[in-house]
Amino acid sequence: MNQQQLMKQVQQMQQQMQKIQAELGETIVEGTAGGGAVIVTMNGHRDIQAIKLNPEIVDPDDVEMLQDLILAAINDGVRVANELQEERLGPLAKGMPGLF
Repeated sequence: MNQQQLMKQVQQMQQQMQKIQAELGETIVEGTAGGGAVIVTMNGHRDIQAIKLNPEIVDPDDVEMLQDLILAAINDGVRVANELQEERLGPLAKGMPGLF
C-alpha cells in the first residue's frame, strides 16, 4: 500500500471515528443499583444526565447505604458506556493495527 492510499484510509477512519463519537454523545445508557432503586442515566461519553432515586430508599438514618447505591449505579453506567464504546470503536481499531 502506498503512502497516498494509507493517508486516504486514515482520513476515512478519522471521519468514521468522528461520526461514532458524535453518536456516542447522543446515545443514552443506564446504570442501576438496588434492583432499580437507583438509576443513573448517562451518555456514551459517560456524562451523567440524571439520577433517579426511589423515595423508599431515602433513609436519613442510613445515608451511607444511599451513597453506596448511587456509586454502584454510576459504576454500572460507566461499565455499560465502556462496553458500548468498545462495540462501536472496536472495528476501527482492528482495521488499522499499530495506529491505535
